[in-house]
This record gives sequence, structure tokens and C-alpha cells, in this order.
Amino acid sequence: MADIHEVVTRSLNINEKLGPRLKAAAEQNAILRIGWTNAGDPVPKNGELGLCPALPEGARVRALGVLGSWVAAFGQGGSFTIQGDAGSFLGAANLGTTVVCEQMAGHFTGYAMADGSITVLDGTGDDAGAAMRGGTLVIRGASGARIGGGMEGGLIVVHGDVGPDPGAGMSGGRIVVNGRCPPPAPGVLLRPLEADEVKEINAKLDDESLHVPSDAVCLMAQEKLHLEHGGFVVSSGDLSQIGLINEENPPLRTYQTVDTVALIGTRDEVKSLALPVPLLANLVSGSTMSPDGNTPADVTSILNRHPALVEAEPRAVDVMLIGQSNLLDVASWLPDAGGFAVDLDELPPMNAEQLDGLLVALRSVASTNVPVVLIQGISRIQALHARAAYHGVDVAMARIEDGSGLSEAAALPMMGRSKKEHLQGTMTQAGFLLGFAASGHDLAVLMASGVDLVACVAPTADGEDIAYWLQGTQDDLAHHLRRIGLSSVDLLDRKHLRALDQETAAVSGLRLAGYGRPLPHWFAR
Repeated sequence: MADIHEVVTRSLNINEKLGPRLKAAAEQNAILRIGWTNAGDPVPKNGELGLCPALPEGARVRALGVLGSWVAAFGQGGSFTIQGDAGSFLGAANLGTTVVCEQMAGHFTGYAMADGSITVLDGTGDDAGAAMRGGTLVIRGASGARIGGGMEGGLIVVHGDVGPDPGAGMSGGRIVVNGRCPPPAPGVLLRPLEADEVKEINAKLDDESLHVPSDAVCLMAQEKLHLEHGGFVVSSGDLSQIGLINEENPPLRTYQTVDTVALIGTRDEVKSLALPVPLLANLVSGSTMSPDGNTPADVTSILNRHPALVEAEPRAVDVMLIGQSNLLDVASWLPDAGGFAVDLDELPPMNAEQLDGLLVALRSVASTNVPVVLIQGISRIQALHARAAYHGVDVAMARIEDGSGLSEAAALPMMGRSKKEHLQGTMTQAGFLLGFAASGHDLAVLMASGVDLVACVAPTADGEDIAYWLQGTQDDLAHHLRRIGLSSVDLLDRKHLRALDQETAAVSGLRLAGYGRPLPHWFAR
């Protein structure tokens, strides 16, 4: 069996070679083939993943063999046919591609699709059609648990038996089952099809062998109470109870230049992003950082040189944050971004092969060699760092406010231990995603604790105000560096930190101010 890194490299090479040929083939109405030699001899693929993302209108691709996860994802049009099996997330975030799998498909087939059609001719795994918003998913053969889970719209037709909890959490759309169907999940209505529905559904299906009979059943969402959810628990503290000192160096002169620059991506092959200060503003849209003709020149300069972490409309210096809510926008926006971040908390749990498939697909859509970030809650930081190192991503960023209620001070030793265990000797940087607008003092404390990069919410939604905040944060960081006698943010170390109260010392393991060392329980075995 081929090494997974060989499979990833092979898959990226296929996408790279295929990309320029798609447009020409579409204009000539030609079919591009994967798994055959130029002479037409079959050479079936074996495990290639993330193939053919964001297929454009008019493209036609046929593949032979057993393919891995995230094949034909983010499709915009055209068609993709697999003569063989497919892995998980086949046709995910489909916006118009016609996908046909002539044998089996894995879990999450058609995940978050909004348009187009997917046909699987020999059954699927669990969670087929999960988070579906539109389009048509047709499955011949058995399907696993939770088919149509969380779906909001669209049509699923299954000619075969379905597993437990069909339609769990669905709020729209229809699931038609021509086979055995267990009792649906709470909030889902199981009813017979009406005659006009049978005609309407069969009119959508091109293949008569896939038409539904009149005795098929239909699952749809029931009316229920809609409750507002408060979201994640806010962390219980900030970094104000941690002080910065230097017992060795005298202060620098107030006019002395200090280095506050940080990089996202330190590998030689990566197109690193330079940050004037180790901080990414977490914004909804990159357009917030795009000045107009009336913006003062100094403000324009600040906004243009500061990258941000954005969900929509990224600039060339921005990192696009990718989760379930904007998967359908990947093909439109990711090519313009300077990097991308995958929010693992916003996507279904993925094993190593599935995550590799997603990363291959995203890297193939993005600009060449942009930095890659993985984001996950602080309570899973060990797994996050281990996965980031294994997959060779550039930054592993832990979200502090993940619902656990852990404070920033308590997160510091968690990050330090995990970084030492999993990231030492790698080129993967460690980051924190904060739930409050960071100050220069906060950045200095985090950098001294071993954090390489910080992302946080901006204190305002106005671009000009954000520019003042960014410049003020940079000046504040430089002030603290001069005060403790350091010429660069890279010289900050844990020895420069002191806990200013006993509670902070108890949870962080930092030396207690006046006591001069960590509290005794940090030395207990």
C-alpha cells in the first residue's frame, strides 16, 4: 500500500495537470480521463483523494479506480463520473456538477450540497446528504445511519434500506425511501408519497430505472418550536493578571526601534504572510479592510499591510476561514486569498485520510503554496497539534472560547506542554484564537508563553477604526518590549512573565509575583 504522503503528492499533481486542460476540453466538448493511458489502456487509480475540485461549467471528467475522500467537491458545473468506488465527502458543497459513482461511496456523500445532482449506484456510508441545502441525491442500494441529517432543502431518493435516525435534525427538504426505513428521528414525519409527488420526483430523474414507485415513503421535517441558543460559554478571564518583567536587561530608549514582525508559514516552499504585529483581526469579510477613495492615506497604508482572518471576500493578504457556512463559496473566494484556515469545529469529524482529501482539494483551488491553518477548540489542543504536525500544516490555532469555559491563563500551560510534545522539531507554528480584542500587552504575554500567532475579534466593524486599533496595538507591544529591554518580539520568553495574583499562578504555573517561583502544587508528581 502506498504511503499516504505519496498519495497526497500524486493527487496534487493530478489536479495541477488537469486544471489548465479543463477549460480547453470544455470548449471542445471533450472528456478528460483519469485512470487510462494516452493509448486508452486502463490504469485504475488507487486511493487518490481531493481530485477535481471546483469543476467549471462544461467540464467533463471520467475516472477509473478506487478514489479517496473529497472527490469532485465544490463543483460549479460540468460532470464527473467514477467507474469504481469513492471515499467520503463525494460531491461535497456541490453547486451544479452532475456526479455519478458507478459503485459504492463513503460517508457524507453530498455533504452541504446546494445544487446539481449526485447519483450513487451501489450504496453509501453514513450521513449521506448531511447539511444538504438543495440539489438531488439519488442512491441505489443501502445507505447508512442519519441519512439527510441536518438537511435544509433538496431531494434525496434511496432505492434500498436506510440506517437508523433518518433525517435527524432536518429542517427542510425531502427524503424518499424505496426500501426499509426505521422509525425516523424526533421532529421528522414519515408519510406516504402523494400521486402528484411521484410524478414530480420521477420527472427530475433522467434514468427510468431510478424512478420511485407509488408505495415509497417520504420523510420531511415537522413543525417545531424554534429556540434561540446562547452559543459558546465565554472564557472566565483575560491576561490582565499576568505581568511582564525583565530582571536582566535595562529598558531601551523610548525612540529605539523594536521588531514586532511575525510570519505565517516558515517553510521554505510556503509563500509566507508577513504581519506587522503577530495578530490577525478575525472579520466576517475582507472588504472591511479594503479602503475606498475617501480613506486617508495613512489609514489605507495600515489596512493594506495587515492580513486578516476572514470568512468572505478575502484580499490577497488575507487568510480565508473555511467552515460549513461558507463551503459553497470556496471556489469563488479561495483563489484570491493569501492562505486558508480550516475550522475543524465547524465541520464533521474527519479521520486522517478524510482531512488529507479536504486539504488536497483546498490546496488545488487556492493559490500555489499558500500557508494552511487548522483551528480547533482549546480542550482538544493535543489532538490539534498532533494532526497539524502529521498533515504538515503551517499553523495549529487553538480556539479559547470553545464552550469548555477554560480561561486564557489556564490555556497557557496546556499549549506549552502540547507544543513541546507534538510540535517540537517541526515547522508548524502554534496560535491562539481569542474571543476578545487583544492589546499589545496580551500579545507580549502570549508570545512569551510560546504562542507564535494570535487571531482575535476586532473591537469594531469600521475599517478606519480597525486601522487605529491595529496601529495602537503595535505601538503598545513596542512599548512593552522597550520597557523590559527587548529589541524583538522573538526574544520574549516565559521567564519574563509573572502571575499577579494567586489564582492566576495556580492555573497557569507562572511564577507568582513577590514569591518568585510557581506555586508548590506545580512541582507535585
